Amino acid sequence: MRIRSLGVIDDAVVELSPGFTAVTGETGAGKTMVVTSLGLLLGGRADAALVRIGAKAAVVEGRLTMAADAPAARRAEEAGAELDDGALLISRTVSAEGRSRAHIGGRSVPVGVLAELADDLVAVHGQTDQQGLLRPARQRQALDRYAGDAVAAPLATYTDAYRRLRAVATELAELTTRARERAQEADLLRFGLNEIAAVEPRPGEDTELAAEAERLGHAEALASAASLAHAALAGNPEDPAEGGDATTLVGGAGRALEAVRSHDPALAALADRMGEIAILLADVAGELAGYADNLDSDPLRLAAVEERRASLTGLTRKYGQDIDGVLAWAEENAARLTELEGDDDRIGELTAEHTTLLGELSSLAQALTDARTEAAARFAEAVTAELASLAMPHARVSFDVTQSEDPDGVEVDGRAVAYGPSGADEVELLLAPHPGAQPRPIAKGASGGELSRVMLAVEVVFAGSDPVPTYLFDEVDAGVGGKAAVEVGRRLAKLAKSAQVVVVTHLPQVAAFADRQLLVEKRHDGSVTRSGVTVLEGEERVRELSRMLAGQENSETARAHAEELLATARADA
Repeated sequence: MRIRSLGVIDDAVVELSPGFTAVTGETGAGKTMVVTSLGLLLGGRADAALVRIGAKAAVVEGRLTMAADAPAARRAEEAGAELDDGALLISRTVSAEGRSRAHIGGRSVPVGVLAELADDLVAVHGQTDQQGLLRPARQRQALDRYAGDAVAAPLATYTDAYRRLRAVATELAELTTRARERAQEADLLRFGLNEIAAVEPRPGEDTELAAEAERLGHAEALASAASLAHAALAGNPEDPAEGGDATTLVGGAGRALEAVRSHDPALAALADRMGEIAILLADVAGELAGYADNLDSDPLRLAAVEERRASLTGLTRKYGQDIDGVLAWAEENAARLTELEGDDDRIGELTAEHTTLLGELSSLAQALTDARTEAAARFAEAVTAELASLAMPHARVSFDVTQSEDPDGVEVDGRAVAYGPSGADEVELLLAPHPGAQPRPIAKGASGGELSRVMLAVEVVFAGSDPVPTYLFDEVDAGVGGKAAVEVGRRLAKLAKSAQVVVVTHLPQVAAFADRQLLVEKRHDGSVTRSGVTVLEGEERVRELSRMLAGQENSETARAHAEELLATARADA
């Protein structure tokens, strides 16, 4: 990795060994920035506070080697990246304003792609993970992770059934607790629908009746106007000789033009138009005669129309702006009434489904309990074996897989127990540090050094089950010293025979077992330069181990002890 302008690091190159690399240095020298850099390359959260004061941006670049058919390589190719002779180049830039950019194989990608690659590339284990594992919920998650598909498969099915059960229970509770309100709503809807059905309105009927009422109310005036207009057009039928009507006059004009139309085409056109006027006048006169004859002036009909309009107005006042709106309200709420009237049936259906789902959850919870119990025995045995390699030969760990009784819960092992989204099990990691000691929760039953070794053992067991090529341990050896520290170093070196292991440590006993030791040190101005991260070999490594042992680089006693540690590590290799 190359790190620029990140925290105390100005510009430095970190070269990691294929086997076991130990990163050491004084407190505050910048060892944590190495871990942070790797975290950024793996898609970790960007923070403007990480950018070195005065710099525009922090940049981390990494070169990862992998097989061409590795899952990470395939995912990188899907993102448009290319491998460079079996290596994948990754870079992450964080600006001083907090903006972040990522590149893979020369191609700009979303930061989320880095996190996807990380799942197949690196497993990070640090003190934060240790503290998290003190919580029972995290211990259950750890056990599930170790168990693999044996728990993952039934847990996925259980989760789906649990979500459906919660949805059914919510709907059932709403139906039962709001039964009175829903019954009142049904009564109101039923009354309204009955009221509308009694009137039997037709679409647009209110508009039609308004027009008819207007006509009936002015029947005498309409009849008089129609008669006068007809007389003006067609003459007075009682005095045909009068001849002053429009039809007679237009007819005379037409006949006059017809007599001379052959002498001038323009006058012939006017004669044709005059004929059209005569036809139109005859049509209008006929319609006026029919209108007057058919006009209804019955006051009883007017009363009936007004009465019907009053009934329709009563509906529009309550259910819509017009009759079409009233009919739309009736259609919509008839469906709602059917829904409300079907509540009893729905409650019965939901109750039956709830019972069925609870039975399914019982079976799945039992399967989860069985799988976790079996995995817990294997997990505890593996962690106990690791503790033997970490100078705790008589310690034993175990998992307590229990359930809490609940009469409304699911059935596990013949008992009704409480359940949640992850099953019915409460999982807790217990430690018996020596023979005869009662197992106690690790948060209460372990000293600081014991807790660190237990957690390291757990992490190592996880590392053995995680299919990734690189493991980063960030000071997980805190609280360990003496012979136990030597065993920690020996165990990490053993793990490094099958994977790349990077350890940030303050223990010389651990660093001595590394295939490569990197020293992070500051300049006098407080920054770490390219030369500030160096590979220690020979005398330089002895000097650094002496400093870690005694705080003095030139102490003869410390040097002898450092050389002895290195000899022990070489003998084990």
